[in-house]
Amino acid sequence: MPQSSATNRRIVLAERPNGQPDENTLRLETTSVPEPGPDEMLVRTVYLSLDPYMRGRMNDAKSYAEPVPIGGVMTAQVVGQVVKSNIEAYEVGDFVLNLSGWQDFAVSDGTQVVNLGKSPDNPSWALGILGMPGYTAYAGLLKIGEPKAGETVVVAAAAGPVGATVGQIAKLKGCRVVGIAGGSEKCTHVVENLGFDACLDHRSDDLAAQLRDACPDGIDVYFENVGGKVLYAVLPLLNPFARVPVCGIVSWYNLPGLPDGPDMGPAIMGTILRMKVKMQGFIIFDNFGPEVYQEFVRDMTSWLENGSINYKEHVVEGLENAPEAFNKLLEGGNFGKLVVKVG
Repeated sequence: MPQSSATNRRIVLAERPNGQPDENTLRLETTSVPEPGPDEMLVRTVYLSLDPYMRGRMNDAKSYAEPVPIGGVMTAQVVGQVVKSNIEAYEVGDFVLNLSGWQDFAVSDGTQVVNLGKSPDNPSWALGILGMPGYTAYAGLLKIGEPKAGETVVVAAAAGPVGATVGQIAKLKGCRVVGIAGGSEKCTHVVENLGFDACLDHRSDDLAAQLRDACPDGIDVYFENVGGKVLYAVLPLLNPFARVPVCGIVSWYNLPGLPDGPDMGPAIMGTILRMKVKMQGFIIFDNFGPEVYQEFVRDMTSWLENGSINYKEHVVEGLENAPEAFNKLLEGGNFGKLVVKVG
């Protein structure tokens, strides 16, 4: 069913998943379109962002943010358009960056909303290269990874929106950059279009040996997006005083408990100790203030304008297809920043 001005489709959390989300996890509902009150506006979703962190919001567990309640609309950033406004700073027709979630319409009082204007170029980019993923890559690499010219940087999920940006920024800083991605098509893109020095397929049986050959001088910065066997291949190659920004561990998000196999805790902690490794997890808007965001907007805008940064989007049509697209995202099935074109 396409988007309609007469109804509000919304996707809610029906039950908490045990492992991979399935057809019972999320539910599509249809309700009436809400009306804005005084000092409020009604926003119609145009683009919906799908990101791995949303899997954690499905769990009722201690985290940096409250979980989505059962029956609640799944959380997400969207690019929407104002259709009714009782707020002076927002006019009908303005595009906005908003936390509307997985639904067609939402009422907002303007809190945590960014006005993108009447006709922004590439409005969906506010969900990607000029938004949270791009900012995550920029600040995580430069403020935690602190790459120096001549160092070796390894990037997991290198074809994704964060990893692809991390690697390109590292190249701009004069580093040797090795990406790890899922499949030959993604690896070809990472090398030929993004300019990485090498890219390895994480599905290879001999990933550890390939990584060793690709990093003859060891690894100085590892940007962690996935965990699992990629992390285990990286550990023996970390140089003294290596830096590991931890952005995500997507390969473990659907685990109902501890992973099978040997306990890698001693290897991880032993490497951190012996190699004096700095490993830091971060949540982008919690760790860095407005001054870093201003640096990011300035630099990224300049890099995009002069062609130093290449950006790829993966667009899925239709809100009803968001749950399937989200599961494919967790399995590495996206190619670029995943957004849903809702309206």
